[in-house]
Amino acid sequence: MKLSHWVTAAATMLAANLLVASEAVVVDRSMSEQEVLDAQQGWCDALLAIGQRYSSEGHAAAKALAGQVIDAAYGYQMGVVLFKPTLTVNPQTFRTTRAGALSYFVGGDASFPKDDGFALKGWKSCDIDNAAIFIAGDSATTLGKVQFTDGDGNKTSVDKTWVFVKDDLGSLRIVGHHSSLEHQGE
Repeated sequence: MKLSHWVTAAATMLAANLLVASEAVVVDRSMSEQEVLDAQQGWCDALLAIGQRYSSEGHAAAKALAGQVIDAAYGYQMGVVLFKPTLTVNPQTFRTTRAGALSYFVGGDASFPKDDGFALKGWKSCDIDNAAIFIAGDSATTLGKVQFTDGDGNKTSVDKTWVFVKDDLGSLRIVGHHSSLEHQGE
């Protein structure tokens, strides 16, 4: 196709999009750094709350809360979530479904027999240290470390990348989440 054909096609598509856009309601989905920081802290707070619920009310209550958290924080209702949790092993390394995420956080699913519930490990604190946050309109990507402290004061530090998008109601949703233990050099 010649360049002039591409230009004509692009102009036709632009005109059609302008017609549609003039009839549609446009929502500003851009996000702020503070929204991203709040979403990250919300994730940490929710993780700790799931563990506390487990300690006080048992597995069923923790699982119910974890399901609510996943539904509120992750974008599984929007499609596939690119979730690679910290402590998963092949062949179930990736958790692209809600059921896989729920099992990772609270265990108890025979389809994921190696999950023992990351949120149930007795974490007492969860601290985020971002190396960088990249925001582009209605999406943001973060890169950094999250440090978990257990009841005995032992710390586990993980490298974490989150990808957030705003849904149609303006809520941030996690659609990408990669976490791995820090590399321990020689």
